[in-house]
Amino acid sequence: MGALIAIGAGIAALTGIGAGIGIGLATSKAVDAIARQPEAESKISKNLLLGCALAEGTAIFGLVIGVLIILFLG
Repeated sequence: MGALIAIGAGIAALTGIGAGIGIGLATSKAVDAIARQPEAESKISKNLLLGCALAEGTAIFGLVIGVLIILFLG
């Protein structure tokens, strides 16, 4: 049973990979957009920060779920 708990917690922690990829793609697209339209930098930066915060929130949620799996089922 302990192995299944570890596997479940590991799968929950994989949300960090998705968040990292998402933040990286969003940042690259934002830099491209700023390079094309420097006058829109403030709007692009605001949206980038909002998107990064939401992506990071999902990673933190996955981490919390993984810890809860280990603490309450382990």
